[in-house]
Amino acid sequence: MEVYNLSYDEAPVIKTELPGPRSRIALNEQDMLETQSRTYTRAFKLAVDNARGSTVMDLDGNIFIDWFAGISVLNLGHNNPIVRHAIEEQLEKIVHINEVPTEARINFLKTLNSVLPKELKDHARTMFTVTGADACEAAISLARHVSGKKTIVAFGGSYHGVAGDIVGATANYHYRDYAGISPRDIYHLPFPYPYRFPVNVPEEDISKVVIEQLEYIIRDPAAGPGSIGGVLVEPVQGEGGYIVPPDDFLPMLREVTEKYSIPLIFDEVQSGMGRTGKIWASEHYNVSPDIMCISKSVGGGIPASMISYRADYDRDLPAGFHLGTYRANPLALAAGTAILNYLKTSDILDRVTDKGRYIKKRFEEMAGKNPFIGDVRGLGYMIAAELVRDKGTREPATEIANAMKETLFRHGLLMLTCGHYGNVMRYIAPLTIEDHIIESGLDVFSESLDEVTKKMK
Repeated sequence: MEVYNLSYDEAPVIKTELPGPRSRIALNEQDMLETQSRTYTRAFKLAVDNARGSTVMDLDGNIFIDWFAGISVLNLGHNNPIVRHAIEEQLEKIVHINEVPTEARINFLKTLNSVLPKELKDHARTMFTVTGADACEAAISLARHVSGKKTIVAFGGSYHGVAGDIVGATANYHYRDYAGISPRDIYHLPFPYPYRFPVNVPEEDISKVVIEQLEYIIRDPAAGPGSIGGVLVEPVQGEGGYIVPPDDFLPMLREVTEKYSIPLIFDEVQSGMGRTGKIWASEHYNVSPDIMCISKSVGGGIPASMISYRADYDRDLPAGFHLGTYRANPLALAAGTAILNYLKTSDILDRVTDKGRYIKKRFEEMAGKNPFIGDVRGLGYMIAAELVRDKGTREPATEIANAMKETLFRHGLLMLTCGHYGNVMRYIAPLTIEDHIIESGLDVFSESLDEVTKKMK
């Protein structure tokens, strides 16, 4: 089925001041009824009427280009007929049941098994969870169970969720402060972040430095962290800044964890489901994990998450090892089966690879002419432009990134920031975004960059 003509053709279209009058009323009502701790309404001051493909229409008829896709929840775009039809069909059958097999559940499990990384493919076990954070929580619990050891190694810049103990693995300490939780039995190593690696070594040695540090804390009982029960890593970091590690990092990480029989966990919550041009980002490196966390786009907008893992890890798991009332919602599983089958059988992954290279090249061309874009990186549709005050010092330009976000919004483009300092503009549009919408968005980005640059110089 053709899905590349879903969006409003004329996007972006801004008819009113922002927020428009009807959006302003809705935002004010929300302020009266909902927590002030919300974050996204601070960036996007609009109230949504409907959305199609890679475009969103607000209550005032303004049409925005969507470059954030619900933070990679809508990889096939808004209101995609493939996803919608699967959900509508399932609505006629059953919408909730706990663990009992349904056609939707079995079809999903078979389909998921058929697309897992090579060492898990067709012989993994799957444990359903509720959210991405819950999947990561279950993954480290499983790693500790099978290894008999408590300490989990995570990485600087990582984001694995903020609910429960998993907030300890998320690197930004503010989330732990909010939750009142210390990073118990979690040890963070530097992620191989070429643009900001904390050790002054040649770029080709970055992975080696990290892996040698990992092996040191594994081998030396006096190193401090304790016995290592698992290693948790994002194949491409998400909230940390869309950081693509050197090509040798994941293979070296796999080699060391296998050497010491330590479970290796890949968090593919944001990087999976076709986001990087392959179904799983780890496929770029030809490496398979022992445990993999899956969420976001697997449900097509309906909350869903799970871990898939080695079958031998399942042998001694007790009943009720990890629970949650809303696990494996049939609507989400029906959507997930349709999405995975589409990723398997269509040309969309090739298109994401080709168009991703083109978009990255366009950002690189802008960087060559602009004093504030210090680094451009990415795989597929997971692309970053890191903003700096000075390309020589690489001082983070958080205020410029915030100004860009606000300016883009005024011109009809929804784009979020991320990164250690909130200074990274991230391209995370639906994989189905049409060519002319890509061009319109790039034009808005370029014009907004020029506007912000003139103000900030």
